Amino acid sequence: MQSKKGYVSFVLHAHLPFIHHPESDDYLEESWLYEAISETYIPLLLNFQKLVEEKVKFKITMSMTPPLLSMLDNKLLQKKYIKYLKKMIELSKKEIERTANDERLNKLSHYYFDRYTNDLHVFKDIYNCNIIEGFKYFQDIGVLEIITCGATHGYFPILYVNEKTVKAQIAVGVQTYEKYFGKKPRGIWLPECGYVPEVDKYLKEFGIEYIITETHGILYANPTPIYGTFAPIVSPEGVVAFGRDIESSRQVWSSINGYPGDYNYREFYRDIGYDADYDYIKPYIAHNGVRVHTGIKYYRITGDTEFKDYYNIQWAKDSVEKQAGHFFDSRNSQIENLSQYMETPPIILCPYDAELYGHWWYEGPYWLYTLFKKIYYDDCNFELITPSEYIDKNPNMQISSPCRSSWGANGYSEVWLNQSNDYVHKHLHVAGDRMCELAYLYPNAKGLKKKALNQCARELLLAQSSDWLFIITNGTMVDYAKKRIKEHIGRFTKLYHQIKEGNIDEDFLKDISKKDCIFPEIDYMIYK
Repeated sequence: MQSKKGYVSFVLHAHLPFIHHPESDDYLEESWLYEAISETYIPLLLNFQKLVEEKVKFKITMSMTPPLLSMLDNKLLQKKYIKYLKKMIELSKKEIERTANDERLNKLSHYYFDRYTNDLHVFKDIYNCNIIEGFKYFQDIGVLEIITCGATHGYFPILYVNEKTVKAQIAVGVQTYEKYFGKKPRGIWLPECGYVPEVDKYLKEFGIEYIITETHGILYANPTPIYGTFAPIVSPEGVVAFGRDIESSRQVWSSINGYPGDYNYREFYRDIGYDADYDYIKPYIAHNGVRVHTGIKYYRITGDTEFKDYYNIQWAKDSVEKQAGHFFDSRNSQIENLSQYMETPPIILCPYDAELYGHWWYEGPYWLYTLFKKIYYDDCNFELITPSEYIDKNPNMQISSPCRSSWGANGYSEVWLNQSNDYVHKHLHVAGDRMCELAYLYPNAKGLKKKALNQCARELLLAQSSDWLFIITNGTMVDYAKKRIKEHIGRFTKLYHQIKEGNIDEDFLKDISKKDCIFPEIDYMIYK
């Protein structure tokens, strides 16, 4: 056996914005959660389970953000997810009949029927509708490290204009983590990997030991880190920073030569929601009759033409084997090379959005399973590790201040601050200042006033979600994102004035508390 010369650390960022509409079933955006559960979270859990049963030693890290945890724990959304699955099972049943004369398609429709039926069984019977317990189990047995994130994925490099708003994002992020996992988080995935040094003192205050940051956050640190991103650095305040490895990221992420573009993989954009006869598919698309993705996709990538070939599960698995082998060999030679020049063992940090695995790259969870088995069984010069374990094993690090940075286009803040969305920030800053003012003016509120102040804190946090800014920049669901910002700022402002005038509208408060029911334990005094 080769001796181990270094480490590889996978970090998956599991996040969705808080979307909860008890007032209606018409919100297409709620399906983001259901798709993520079926295509990413359940497949990850099932693959972790398989590895554990096969006694394969592995280590992986995931950030599970507070909005995601709040939605996974929400009884109404759990019911709606079951309803979604039953609809998908019904549709795939119809597909089995519709495709009876085409053997290849029929095999695939059976596959979808089995898959959604199994999702329902796993969700209801195994996890009793609460998959957070599933992830907690893998953390408890020591194969998964779960880390936290900002309360609502607020973007620190702009919010820190009022540092108390950043402190609140971190405080609520840590509290939510403790509520679900029964201990303190050691690490944080900075929202959008957005780093500014002003945040370090608050990370320290709430016991956060390390952050995940973008490559250039480390490469342009001061002084320049001797080992680049291949060893963590520690800031003068004592926060450890791990930076993304460029090479391993490109192999997976790149739209041009990344693994997900393999011609044998499932084509994301061809879906029966667009292909099937309109009257037939109408009950399974958007309420207003707009064609949308259903999740049933029959084609493989096949190249750039319209004439796509059918998806072949076995061919996709063959590609997974090939690419897991390529990734494995690349890390082996990367570590072989690095270890000659380093006194500490190199660590290659591979951070990705969790939804890449399963939702965007359908075969992603199986690729991880295959790769982890390969690392365990094959001759290999590295081990899988979590950032926490690396810190415990290698406590001596270079002191260096990470550079202000983020991921996203061009690596600084322009995705979240540009001409399409800059108008939002003045409202966020005014509301942030007003929230601090309320906490200062009413330190010991009771009863209705306390409820109103806590709801103000929720509305502010929900408005601060970086997702809305990202969506506006990307031009995808722009109307919905703008609507959400407007609603949260509107609700906050109305309550702010009512509190100051001593005239709280109880019905209004009840209504918005039901809709925006995130963080039931919040205490507005975090803003004092």
